[in-house]
Amino acid sequence: MHDLQLIYPMFAMVLLTTVVLGMLFRSRVSAVQQGQVTMKFYRTYQGEAEPETPAKRARHFINLFEAPNLFYAACLAAMVTHDSGLTAQILAWLYVLTRLIHSFIHLGGNRVKYRLRAYFASWIVLVVFWIHLVWHTATLSAMSG
Repeated sequence: MHDLQLIYPMFAMVLLTTVVLGMLFRSRVSAVQQGQVTMKFYRTYQGEAEPETPAKRARHFINLFEAPNLFYAACLAAMVTHDSGLTAQILAWLYVLTRLIHSFIHLGGNRVKYRLRAYFASWIVLVVFWIHLVWHTATLSAMSG
């Protein structure tokens, strides 16, 4: 049962992505309703400039499909290799926390200095998670071989 615990931080990332999608949708509808951009723009994303708020949210939404894919892969690999112990769980939740902080900063005041710190902190956690996973797998291979 321990091996399934990583499903919860994975689900938390899915929820974060869903919340950002909702924010993006609302900001695009609002931009059209306020006359900041026409509906025609959203057919091909050409001809006009998207207002700042929906553009920022769109970029952030896309970002949640970049590095987090490596997080999902690490969680799945950890579950398959039975490496879902306390260390993996802490690293997974720490990754979610750093991504949540990054989202809060980027979608809020967007202070680039703090946003970059949160972003790189999430990368450090992700790399440490992968190093832990590879070390665990190598140790298992050495013991069984």
